[in-house]
Amino acid sequence: MALLKFASVALLFTSFAFALPSRAEEAAAYVIADSTTGFVLNAYRGDKKLPIGSLTKIATAMVVLDWSEASGSDLGQLATVPQNASAISNAQGVGFQPGDRCSLRDLLYAALMQSDNVAALTLADHVGQAIGGSGSTVDSFVVQMNALARTRGMKNTKFLNPHGLDDTGRSVPYSTAEDLAKLTSYAMSNSAFRFYVSQHERKITILSASGGQNGYLLRNTNELLGLNSIDGVKTGTTARAGECVIISATKSNETRQEGNTSFVTPRRLNVVVLGAVNRFPLAQALLARGWQYYDSWAAAGRPTKGWKPPR
Repeated sequence: MALLKFASVALLFTSFAFALPSRAEEAAAYVIADSTTGFVLNAYRGDKKLPIGSLTKIATAMVVLDWSEASGSDLGQLATVPQNASAISNAQGVGFQPGDRCSLRDLLYAALMQSDNVAALTLADHVGQAIGGSGSTVDSFVVQMNALARTRGMKNTKFLNPHGLDDTGRSVPYSTAEDLAKLTSYAMSNSAFRFYVSQHERKITILSASGGQNGYLLRNTNELLGLNSIDGVKTGTTARAGECVIISATKSNETRQEGNTSFVTPRRLNVVVLGAVNRFPLAQALLARGWQYYDSWAAAGRPTKGWKPPR
């Protein structure tokens, strides 16, 4: 069944690959960017503010990972699912119940792989309590998410919660494809984050409020994982955001020798797709086009200004 699924994706990819860029209407916005430098190779409405759904969880994860590193906190510590967790929708959820306990590490897997909203909320509640602040624990955490956005130059982003739901209040959280490309470059530079989002399946342990212990097998929602060297990153879907996905892929490092010195240039592309009609084949097609653009850009010496993609 899996082989048939991948074959259908490949077929769709072939039809899309030669349709770009005239099929820009297939998405509300997209960006193809070099992960190492952040240079944008191609974009369509890259600066348009849009709801992004569960792509928000990339920022959630990075706040947790940065806090863990800065404070020396163990990701194996247990966090308790807060009582207000039952109030949020969780279509792809693991089934966490208020009072359940789970390690921060397993909650990160649940949030990033299976896009569990309660896992993201529990991470925010636990880490927000450790961070402290004048508001609620989750509000304190969201302040850090927006601070992270500012430090990464994400000028057109506003996070309102740790999960990305956009139907919980009058205000709607938003970002842009260009801002998310910056966030993705930062996240994929973190080896722990790269490992989380590269996993197809992962078994986690949940200590239930009633005292039992349960195992749960997570399955990654990113259908492109493993194809064409794609090793991340995240899917996102809400009624307002539509189909969203970010993928990241590598090729072998470029090396050149000058005397006794070797210069190594990593090759990784990030593709951000927002509000797509059919996100996975479009993301695949953009990645293929992106490598063509990358080769042209690299041959020109990787200029930061003045370069335009070939027609």
